[in-house]
Amino acid sequence: MNHKIIAIDQSTSATKAMLFNEKCELLRRVNISHQQYYPKVGWVEHDPEEIYQNVLRSITELIKQEKEICNYSLAITNQRETVVVWNKKTGRPIYNAIVWQCLRGTSICKELKEKGYDKLVQYKSGLLLDPYFSASGVKWILDNVENAREMSDKGELLLGTIDSWLIWKLTEGREHVTDYTNASRTLLFNIHTLKWDDDLLELFTIPRNMMPRVCSCDSIFGETTIGNLFNVPILIAGVLGDSHGALTGQMCFEAGLGKVTYGTGSSVMLNIGEKFITAPRGVVTSIGFSALDKIFYAFEGNVHCTGATINWLVEGLRLIDSPAEIEEFASMMEDTAGVYLVPAFAGLGAPWWQPKAKAVILGMTLGTGKAQILRAALESIAYQIKDLVDMMSQKAGISLQELRVDGGPTKNQFLMQFQADMLQATISRSNIEEASALGAVIMNGLARKVWNNFQEVANLCAAKKYIYPHMDKARARSFHNGWCCLLYTSDAADEL
Repeated sequence: MNHKIIAIDQSTSATKAMLFNEKCELLRRVNISHQQYYPKVGWVEHDPEEIYQNVLRSITELIKQEKEICNYSLAITNQRETVVVWNKKTGRPIYNAIVWQCLRGTSICKELKEKGYDKLVQYKSGLLLDPYFSASGVKWILDNVENAREMSDKGELLLGTIDSWLIWKLTEGREHVTDYTNASRTLLFNIHTLKWDDDLLELFTIPRNMMPRVCSCDSIFGETTIGNLFNVPILIAGVLGDSHGALTGQMCFEAGLGKVTYGTGSSVMLNIGEKFITAPRGVVTSIGFSALDKIFYAFEGNVHCTGATINWLVEGLRLIDSPAEIEEFASMMEDTAGVYLVPAFAGLGAPWWQPKAKAVILGMTLGTGKAQILRAALESIAYQIKDLVDMMSQKAGISLQELRVDGGPTKNQFLMQFQADMLQATISRSNIEEASALGAVIMNGLARKVWNNFQEVANLCAAKKYIYPHMDKARARSFHNGWCCLLYTSDAADEL
Protein backbone atom coordinates (compact mmCIF):
# COMPACT_ATOMS: atom_id res chain seq x y z
CA MET A 1 0.00 0.00 0.00
CA ASN A 2 1.24 3.47 -0.87
CA HIS A 3 2.40 5.73 1.92
CA LYS A 4 1.79 9.48 1.90
CA ILE A 5 3.11 12.13 4.25
CA ILE A 6 0.92 14.86 5.69
CA ALA A 7 3.11 17.89 6.34
CA ILE A 8 1.93 20.69 8.60
CA ASP A 9 3.62 24.06 8.10
CA GLN A 10 2.33 26.15 10.97
CA SER A 11 3.54 29.67 10.19
CA THR A 12 3.06 33.08 11.79
CA SER A 13 -0.01 33.83 9.70
CA ALA A 14 -1.56 30.49 8.78
CA THR A 15 -1.59 26.72 8.94
CA LYS A 16 -0.82 24.85 5.73
CA ALA A 17 -1.55 21.16 5.44
CA MET A 18 0.22 19.50 2.51
CA LEU A 19 0.31 16.02 1.10
CA PHE A 20 3.55 14.55 -0.25
CA ASN A 21 4.39 11.17 -1.70
CA GLU A 22 7.63 9.33 -0.92
CA LYS A 23 9.25 10.82 -4.00
CA CYS A 24 9.05 14.17 -2.14
CA GLU A 25 6.48 15.44 -4.63
CA LEU A 26 3.88 17.92 -3.39
CA LEU A 27 0.42 16.64 -4.33
CA ARG A 28 -1.86 19.32 -2.86
CA ARG A 29 -2.30 21.74 0.02
CA VAL A 30 -4.91 23.42 2.20
CA ASN A 31 -4.34 26.81 3.85
CA ILE A 32 -6.23 28.24 6.85
CA SER A 33 -5.31 31.62 8.33
CA HIS A 34 -5.51 32.46 12.01
CA GLN A 35 -6.11 35.67 13.92
CA GLN A 36 -3.31 37.96 15.06
CA TYR A 37 -3.86 39.77 18.37
CA TYR A 38 -2.24 43.08 19.33
CA PRO A 39 -3.43 43.87 22.87
CA LYS A 40 -0.84 46.66 23.31
CA VAL A 41 1.62 48.48 21.09
CA GLY A 42 4.46 46.07 20.34
CA TRP A 43 2.61 43.03 21.71
CA VAL A 44 1.72 40.15 19.37
CA GLU A 45 -0.28 37.06 20.35
CA HIS A 46 -1.94 33.99 18.82
CA ASP A 47 -4.70 31.79 20.21
CA PRO A 48 -3.11 28.31 20.59
CA GLU A 49 -6.51 26.61 20.58
CA GLU A 50 -7.38 28.26 17.27
CA ILE A 51 -4.10 27.07 15.79
CA TYR A 52 -4.74 23.49 16.97
CA GLN A 53 -8.28 23.50 15.57
CA ASN A 54 -6.95 24.85 12.27
CA VAL A 55 -4.50 21.95 12.14
CA LEU A 56 -7.39 19.50 12.55
CA ARG A 57 -9.52 21.35 9.99
CA SER A 58 -6.79 21.64 7.39
CA ILE A 59 -5.80 17.97 7.61
CA THR A 60 -9.45 16.88 7.48
CA GLU A 61 -10.01 18.96 4.35
CA LEU A 62 -6.79 17.63 2.82
CA ILE A 63 -7.74 13.98 3.38
CA LYS A 64 -11.30 14.52 2.15
CA GLN A 65 -9.82 15.20 -1.27
CA GLU A 66 -7.86 11.94 -1.23
CA LYS A 67 -9.32 9.21 -3.46
CA GLU A 68 -6.57 6.62 -3.07
CA ILE A 69 -6.46 4.21 -0.13
CA CYS A 70 -3.05 4.50 1.49
CA ASN A 71 -1.15 4.76 4.75
CA TYR A 72 -0.23 8.10 6.28
CA SER A 73 2.22 9.69 8.67
CA LEU A 74 2.51 13.27 9.91
CA ALA A 75 5.47 15.70 9.78
CA ILE A 76 5.56 19.17 11.36
CA THR A 77 7.43 22.40 10.71
CA ASN A 78 6.54 25.57 12.57
CA GLN A 79 7.13 29.17 13.47
CA ARG A 80 9.98 28.74 15.87
CA GLU A 81 10.22 31.12 18.83
CA THR A 82 6.49 31.54 19.48
CA VAL A 83 5.77 29.94 22.86
CA VAL A 84 2.76 28.51 24.72
CA VAL A 85 2.26 27.82 28.44
CA TRP A 86 -0.57 25.45 29.31
CA ASN A 87 -2.13 23.56 32.22
CA LYS A 88 -1.40 19.88 31.84
CA LYS A 89 -4.47 18.91 33.90
CA THR A 90 -7.01 20.90 31.89
CA GLY A 91 -5.13 20.92 28.58
CA ARG A 92 -5.86 24.63 28.25
CA PRO A 93 -3.35 27.47 27.72
CA ILE A 94 -3.17 29.85 30.67
CA TYR A 95 -2.51 32.72 28.26
CA ASN A 96 -2.30 33.32 24.52
CA ALA A 97 0.85 32.24 22.69
CA ILE A 98 3.49 34.97 22.76
CA VAL A 99 4.71 35.41 19.20
CA TRP A 100 8.34 35.88 18.14
CA GLN A 101 7.47 39.41 16.97
CA CYS A 102 6.29 40.43 20.46
CA LEU A 103 8.37 43.03 22.29
CA ARG A 104 6.93 42.69 25.81
CA GLY A 105 10.07 40.91 26.97
CA THR A 106 12.28 43.89 26.09
CA SER A 107 12.62 45.14 29.68
CA ILE A 108 13.41 41.63 30.92
CA CYS A 109 16.23 41.25 28.41
CA LYS A 110 17.46 44.81 29.04
CA GLU A 111 17.76 44.15 32.77
CA LEU A 112 19.73 40.94 32.19
CA LYS A 113 22.04 42.73 29.75
CA GLU A 114 22.68 45.47 32.29
CA LYS A 115 23.68 42.77 34.78
CA GLY A 116 26.21 41.45 32.26
CA TYR A 117 24.54 38.16 31.32
CA ASP A 118 24.51 38.68 27.54
CA LYS A 119 27.85 36.93 26.90
CA LEU A 120 26.89 33.92 29.05
CA VAL A 121 23.57 33.62 27.24
CA GLN A 122 25.18 33.83 23.81
CA TYR A 123 27.89 31.30 24.65
CA LYS A 124 25.46 28.71 26.01
CA SER A 125 22.53 29.22 23.64
CA GLY A 126 24.26 30.61 20.56
CA LEU A 127 21.65 33.39 20.53
CA LEU A 128 21.45 37.07 21.33
CA LEU A 129 19.72 38.14 24.54
CA ASP A 130 16.58 39.43 22.85
CA PRO A 131 12.76 39.23 23.23
CA TYR A 132 12.67 37.69 19.74
CA PHE A 133 13.43 34.34 21.41
CA SER A 134 11.06 32.42 23.69
CA ALA A 135 12.46 32.74 27.22
CA SER A 136 11.41 36.29 28.09
CA GLY A 137 7.85 35.54 26.92
CA VAL A 138 7.63 32.55 29.27
CA LYS A 139 8.99 34.59 32.17
CA TRP A 140 6.46 37.33 31.46
CA ILE A 141 3.58 34.82 31.57
CA LEU A 142 4.78 33.30 34.84
CA ASP A 143 5.24 36.74 36.40
CA ASN A 144 1.99 38.31 35.19
CA VAL A 145 -0.73 35.67 34.83
CA GLU A 146 -2.68 35.09 38.04
CA ASN A 147 -1.54 31.99 39.96
CA ALA A 148 0.94 31.04 37.21
CA ARG A 149 3.91 30.91 39.58
CA GLU A 150 2.01 28.87 42.11
CA MET A 151 0.88 26.39 39.44
CA SER A 152 4.39 26.09 37.99
CA ASP A 153 5.85 25.42 41.42
CA LYS A 154 3.33 22.59 41.84
CA GLY A 155 4.35 21.09 38.48
CA GLU A 156 0.97 21.81 36.89
CA LEU A 157 2.24 23.80 33.90
CA LEU A 158 4.03 22.86 30.70
CA LEU A 159 5.63 25.04 28.07
CA GLY A 160 6.67 24.59 24.51
CA THR A 161 7.07 26.08 21.09
CA ILE A 162 4.18 25.49 18.68
CA ASP A 163 5.45 22.04 17.65
CA SER A 164 5.37 20.91 21.31
CA TRP A 165 1.89 22.28 21.82
CA LEU A 166 0.55 20.55 18.71
CA ILE A 167 2.18 17.21 19.49
CA TRP A 168 0.88 17.29 23.06
CA LYS A 169 -2.65 18.00 21.80
CA LEU A 170 -2.48 15.50 18.94
CA THR A 171 -1.27 12.73 21.28
CA GLU A 172 -3.90 13.64 23.90
CA GLY A 173 -1.26 14.65 26.40
CA ARG A 174 0.90 11.54 26.08
CA GLU A 175 3.93 13.28 24.55
CA HIS A 176 5.56 16.49 25.73
CA VAL A 177 8.43 16.76 23.29
CA THR A 178 10.28 19.05 20.88
CA ASP A 179 13.20 18.80 18.48
CA TYR A 180 16.72 20.19 18.66
CA THR A 181 16.09 23.04 16.20
CA ASN A 182 13.08 24.49 18.01
CA ALA A 183 14.78 23.99 21.39
CA SER A 184 17.80 25.92 20.10
CA ARG A 185 15.63 29.02 19.52
CA THR A 186 14.34 29.41 23.10
CA LEU A 187 17.39 30.92 24.92
CA LEU A 188 17.04 28.02 27.38
CA PHE A 189 18.86 25.25 25.51
CA ASN A 190 22.58 24.63 25.74
CA ILE A 191 23.71 23.84 22.21
CA HIS A 192 27.00 22.38 23.45
CA THR A 193 25.50 19.82 25.84
CA LEU A 194 22.23 19.48 23.87
CA LYS A 195 20.24 19.81 27.10
CA TRP A 196 18.07 22.39 28.83
CA ASP A 197 20.54 24.53 30.75
CA ASP A 198 20.15 25.00 34.52
CA ASP A 199 21.83 28.43 34.48
CA LEU A 200 19.60 29.73 31.69
CA LEU A 201 16.46 28.34 33.31
CA GLU A 202 17.43 30.00 36.59
CA LEU A 203 18.21 33.27 34.81
CA PHE A 204 14.67 33.42 33.42
CA THR A 205 13.14 31.85 36.59
CA ILE A 206 11.61 28.95 34.66
CA PRO A 207 11.19 25.57 36.43
CA ARG A 208 12.78 22.60 34.69
CA ASN A 209 9.58 20.56 35.19
CA MET A 210 7.89 22.69 32.51
CA MET A 211 10.33 21.73 29.76
CA PRO A 212 9.66 19.20 26.99
CA ARG A 213 11.86 16.23 26.13
CA VAL A 214 14.22 17.06 23.24
CA CYS A 215 14.76 14.72 20.29
CA SER A 216 16.56 14.61 16.98
CA CYS A 217 14.60 15.99 14.00
CA ASP A 218 14.39 12.51 12.45
CA SER A 219 12.66 10.95 15.46
CA ILE A 220 9.29 9.33 16.03
CA PHE A 221 7.50 11.89 18.21
CA GLY A 222 4.31 9.98 18.95
CA GLU A 223 1.09 8.61 17.48
CA THR A 224 -2.16 10.39 16.70
CA THR A 225 -5.60 9.81 15.23
CA ILE A 226 -5.79 13.54 14.27
CA GLY A 227 -8.83 14.07 16.49
CA ASN A 228 -10.32 10.67 15.50
CA LEU A 229 -9.96 11.38 11.79
CA PHE A 230 -8.20 8.01 11.50
CA ASN A 231 -9.43 4.79 13.08
CA VAL A 232 -5.85 3.61 13.60
CA PRO A 233 -3.19 5.99 14.99
CA ILE A 234 -0.57 7.27 12.56
CA LEU A 235 3.03 8.20 13.36
CA ILE A 236 4.18 11.75 14.04
CA ALA A 237 7.65 11.58 12.51
CA GLY A 238 9.94 14.45 11.52
CA VAL A 239 9.80 17.83 13.26
CA LEU A 240 11.89 20.98 12.85
CA GLY A 241 11.57 24.78 12.80
CA ASP A 242 10.56 26.41 9.53
CA SER A 243 13.89 28.06 8.59
CA HIS A 244 15.69 24.84 9.43
CA GLY A 245 13.13 23.02 7.31
CA ALA A 246 14.05 25.26 4.38
CA LEU A 247 17.76 24.52 4.94
CA THR A 248 16.97 20.81 4.85
CA GLY A 249 14.47 21.13 2.01
CA GLN A 250 17.19 22.83 -0.03
CA MET A 251 19.38 19.78 0.64
CA CYS A 252 22.09 21.79 2.45
CA PHE A 253 23.47 18.68 4.08
CA GLU A 254 27.17 19.67 4.05
CA ALA A 255 29.26 22.45 5.59
CA GLY A 256 29.61 25.33 3.14
CA LEU A 257 26.15 24.92 1.66
CA GLY A 258 23.83 27.81 2.38
CA LYS A 259 20.32 28.92 1.54
CA VAL A 260 18.70 32.28 1.08
CA THR A 261 14.97 32.74 1.10
CA TYR A 262 14.31 35.98 -0.77
CA GLY A 263 11.05 37.45 0.45
CA THR A 264 10.05 40.82 1.88
CA GLY A 265 13.36 40.47 3.68
CA SER A 266 15.82 37.62 3.32
CA SER A 267 16.65 34.77 5.67
CA VAL A 268 20.20 33.50 5.23
CA MET A 269 21.41 30.22 6.76
CA LEU A 270 24.81 28.61 6.29
CA ASN A 271 25.61 25.04 7.30
CA ILE A 272 28.86 25.32 9.29
CA GLY A 273 29.29 21.63 10.01
CA GLU A 274 29.27 19.45 13.11
CA LYS A 275 31.26 21.79 15.36
CA PHE A 276 29.80 24.76 17.24
CA ILE A 277 31.30 28.13 16.26
CA THR A 278 30.46 31.39 18.00
CA ALA A 279 28.65 33.60 15.52
CA PRO A 280 29.97 36.99 14.44
CA ARG A 281 28.21 40.16 15.60
CA GLY A 282 24.60 40.36 14.48
CA VAL A 283 24.42 36.70 13.53
CA VAL A 284 23.32 33.75 15.67
CA THR A 285 24.35 30.11 15.88
CA SER A 286 21.56 27.55 15.95
CA ILE A 287 21.29 23.86 15.39
CA GLY A 288 20.72 23.74 11.65
CA PHE A 289 19.25 20.24 11.82
CA SER A 290 19.86 16.89 13.50
CA ALA A 291 19.56 13.57 11.72
CA LEU A 292 21.29 10.22 11.28
CA ASP A 293 22.86 10.59 14.73
CA LYS A 294 24.59 13.83 13.71
CA ILE A 295 24.17 17.47 14.71
CA PHE A 296 24.78 20.16 12.09
CA TYR A 297 25.15 23.75 13.28
CA ALA A 298 24.24 26.80 11.24
CA PHE A 299 24.78 30.53 11.22
CA GLU A 300 21.63 32.55 10.61
CA GLY A 301 21.08 36.20 9.83
CA ASN A 302 18.32 38.31 8.35
CA VAL A 303 18.34 41.15 5.84
CA HIS A 304 15.45 43.56 6.35
CA CYS A 305 14.62 44.82 2.86
CA THR A 306 14.97 42.79 -0.31
CA GLY A 307 11.56 42.21 -1.92
CA ALA A 308 10.34 45.20 0.10
CA THR A 309 12.79 47.37 -1.87
CA ILE A 310 11.29 46.25 -5.17
CA ASN A 311 7.76 46.85 -3.85
CA TRP A 312 8.81 50.39 -2.85
CA LEU A 313 9.87 51.07 -6.44
CA VAL A 314 6.45 49.90 -7.64
CA GLU A 315 4.10 51.24 -4.98
CA GLY A 316 6.10 54.09 -3.47
CA LEU A 317 7.98 55.75 -6.31
CA ARG A 318 5.83 54.23 -9.10
CA LEU A 319 8.88 53.95 -11.33
CA ILE A 320 7.52 50.68 -12.72
CA ASP A 321 4.10 49.10 -12.85
CA SER A 322 5.11 45.63 -11.65
CA PRO A 323 8.16 43.90 -10.16
CA ALA A 324 8.64 41.95 -13.40
CA GLU A 325 9.61 45.16 -15.25
CA ILE A 326 12.68 45.89 -13.16
CA GLU A 327 14.87 43.29 -14.86
CA GLU A 328 14.44 44.86 -18.29
CA PHE A 329 15.56 48.29 -17.06
CA ALA A 330 18.44 46.89 -15.00
CA SER A 331 19.77 45.03 -18.04
CA MET A 332 19.89 48.15 -20.24
CA MET A 333 23.35 49.24 -19.08
CA GLU A 334 26.69 47.88 -17.99
CA ASP A 335 26.59 49.56 -14.58
CA THR A 336 24.83 52.24 -12.53
CA ALA A 337 27.41 54.95 -13.35
CA GLY A 338 28.28 55.16 -9.65
CA VAL A 339 24.73 55.26 -8.28
CA TYR A 340 24.15 53.24 -5.09
CA LEU A 341 20.97 52.66 -3.11
CA VAL A 342 21.18 51.74 0.58
CA PRO A 343 17.73 50.22 1.32
CA ALA A 344 17.66 51.02 5.04
CA PHE A 345 13.89 51.57 5.02
CA ALA A 346 13.64 49.71 8.33
CA GLY A 347 17.23 50.30 9.39
CA LEU A 348 20.00 47.92 8.34
CA GLY A 349 19.83 44.29 9.45
CA ALA A 350 22.60 41.72 9.55
CA PRO A 351 25.53 42.08 9.43
CA TRP A 352 25.43 45.83 10.02
CA TRP A 353 22.64 46.11 12.60
CA GLN A 354 22.02 49.82 12.44
CA PRO A 355 18.33 50.16 13.42
CA LYS A 356 18.40 53.97 13.13
CA ALA A 357 19.91 54.04 9.63
CA LYS A 358 17.84 55.65 6.87
CA ALA A 359 17.60 54.74 3.20
CA VAL A 360 19.65 56.85 0.79
CA ILE A 361 20.48 57.06 -2.91
CA LEU A 362 23.98 58.42 -3.56
CA GLY A 363 26.09 59.17 -6.61
CA MET A 364 23.37 60.76 -8.73
CA THR A 365 24.09 63.35 -11.45
CA LEU A 366 21.89 65.17 -13.91
CA GLY A 367 22.45 62.19 -16.19
CA THR A 368 20.96 59.74 -13.71
CA GLY A 369 17.72 58.21 -14.94
CA LYS A 370 15.18 55.61 -13.95
CA ALA A 371 17.23 52.69 -15.23
CA GLN A 372 20.23 53.51 -13.00
CA ILE A 373 18.05 53.77 -9.90
CA LEU A 374 16.26 50.51 -10.66
CA ARG A 375 19.52 48.69 -11.27
CA ALA A 376 21.00 50.15 -8.07
CA ALA A 377 18.02 48.80 -6.15
CA LEU A 378 18.58 45.25 -7.44
CA GLU A 379 22.32 45.48 -6.80
CA SER A 380 21.65 46.56 -3.19
CA ILE A 381 19.90 43.25 -2.54
CA ALA A 382 22.91 41.30 -3.79
CA TYR A 383 25.34 43.44 -1.80
CA GLN A 384 23.48 42.85 1.45
CA ILE A 385 23.42 39.08 0.92
CA LYS A 386 27.12 39.10 0.02
CA ASP A 387 28.06 41.06 3.16
CA LEU A 388 26.20 38.58 5.34
CA VAL A 389 27.40 35.42 3.59
CA ASP A 390 31.01 36.67 3.56
CA MET A 391 30.93 37.38 7.29
CA MET A 392 29.45 33.94 8.01
CA SER A 393 31.89 31.98 5.83
CA GLN A 394 34.95 33.90 7.07
CA LYS A 395 34.00 33.38 10.71
CA ALA A 396 33.35 29.68 10.12
CA GLY A 397 36.60 29.30 8.19
CA ILE A 398 34.84 27.64 5.27
CA SER A 399 34.33 28.57 1.64
CA LEU A 400 30.82 28.90 0.31
CA GLN A 401 30.28 25.86 -1.90
CA GLU A 402 26.95 26.84 -3.30
CA LEU A 403 24.11 29.19 -2.42
CA ARG A 404 20.67 27.64 -2.83
CA VAL A 405 17.89 30.13 -3.29
CA ASP A 406 14.12 30.28 -3.16
CA GLY A 407 11.43 32.96 -3.08
CA GLY A 408 9.77 35.29 -5.57
CA PRO A 409 12.74 37.58 -6.36
CA THR A 410 14.79 34.57 -7.52
CA LYS A 411 12.78 34.69 -10.77
CA ASN A 412 14.76 37.84 -11.61
CA GLN A 413 17.63 36.54 -13.75
CA PHE A 414 19.62 39.78 -13.51
CA LEU A 415 19.52 39.68 -9.71
CA MET A 416 20.58 36.05 -9.56
CA GLN A 417 23.44 36.61 -12.03
CA PHE A 418 24.65 39.68 -10.14
CA GLN A 419 24.41 37.73 -6.88
CA ALA A 420 26.60 34.96 -8.33
CA ASP A 421 29.07 37.57 -9.60
CA MET A 422 29.32 39.34 -6.24
CA LEU A 423 29.79 36.11 -4.32
CA GLN A 424 31.97 34.55 -7.02
CA ALA A 425 30.04 31.38 -6.25
CA THR A 426 27.42 29.20 -7.89
CA ILE A 427 23.76 30.02 -7.32
CA SER A 428 21.42 27.04 -7.37
CA ARG A 429 17.78 27.82 -8.09
CA SER A 430 15.35 24.93 -7.96
CA ASN A 431 11.66 24.53 -8.52
CA ILE A 432 11.18 23.31 -4.95
CA GLU A 433 7.80 24.31 -3.61
CA GLU A 434 7.29 24.70 0.10
CA ALA A 435 10.92 24.16 1.12
CA SER A 436 10.16 24.20 4.87
CA ALA A 437 7.49 21.51 4.56
CA LEU A 438 9.77 19.47 2.32
CA GLY A 439 12.42 19.59 5.05
CA ALA A 440 9.93 18.08 7.50
CA VAL A 441 9.02 15.41 4.93
CA ILE A 442 12.70 14.52 4.55
CA MET A 443 13.01 14.09 8.32
CA ASN A 444 9.85 11.98 8.29
CA GLY A 445 11.33 9.63 5.69
CA LEU A 446 14.62 9.35 7.58
CA ALA A 447 12.71 8.57 10.79
CA ARG A 448 10.75 5.78 9.08
CA LYS A 449 13.88 4.43 7.31
CA VAL A 450 12.52 5.19 3.84
CA TRP A 451 15.96 6.68 3.15
CA ASN A 452 19.15 5.68 4.90
CA ASN A 453 21.44 8.59 4.05
CA PHE A 454 21.42 12.15 2.75
CA GLN A 455 22.53 11.14 -0.75
CA GLU A 456 19.39 9.05 -1.25
CA VAL A 457 17.36 12.13 -0.37
CA ALA A 458 19.40 14.44 -2.59
CA ASN A 459 18.82 12.11 -5.54
CA LEU A 460 15.12 12.98 -5.28
CA CYS A 461 15.80 16.69 -5.57
CA ALA A 462 13.98 18.56 -8.31
CA ALA A 463 15.92 19.77 -11.31
CA LYS A 464 18.00 22.85 -10.62
CA LYS A 465 19.02 25.89 -12.58
CA TYR A 466 22.68 26.72 -11.96
CA ILE A 467 23.89 30.29 -12.32
CA TYR A 468 27.66 30.69 -12.49
CA PRO A 469 29.68 33.87 -11.95
CA HIS A 470 30.56 35.58 -15.22
CA MET A 471 31.96 38.90 -14.06
CA ASP A 472 35.72 39.31 -13.78
CA LYS A 473 36.82 39.11 -10.13
CA ALA A 474 38.52 42.53 -10.21
CA ARG A 475 35.44 44.18 -11.67
CA ALA A 476 33.17 42.47 -9.15
CA ARG A 477 35.46 43.67 -6.36
CA SER A 478 35.29 47.26 -7.65
CA PHE A 479 31.47 47.17 -7.64
CA HIS A 480 31.38 45.90 -4.06
CA ASN A 481 34.13 48.29 -2.92
CA GLY A 482 31.90 51.19 -3.95
CA TRP A 483 29.11 49.80 -1.77
CA CYS A 484 31.47 49.25 1.17
CA CYS A 485 32.95 52.75 0.89
CA LEU A 486 29.43 54.10 1.06
CA LEU A 487 28.62 52.17 4.24
CA TYR A 488 31.98 52.84 5.85
CA THR A 489 31.19 56.53 5.87
CA SER A 490 28.50 55.78 8.46
CA ASP A 491 28.48 54.25 11.92
CA ALA A 492 27.45 50.96 10.37
CA ALA A 493 31.06 49.97 9.88
CA ASP A 494 32.20 50.48 13.42
CA GLU A 495 31.93 46.82 14.37
CA LEU A 496 33.06 45.30 11.09
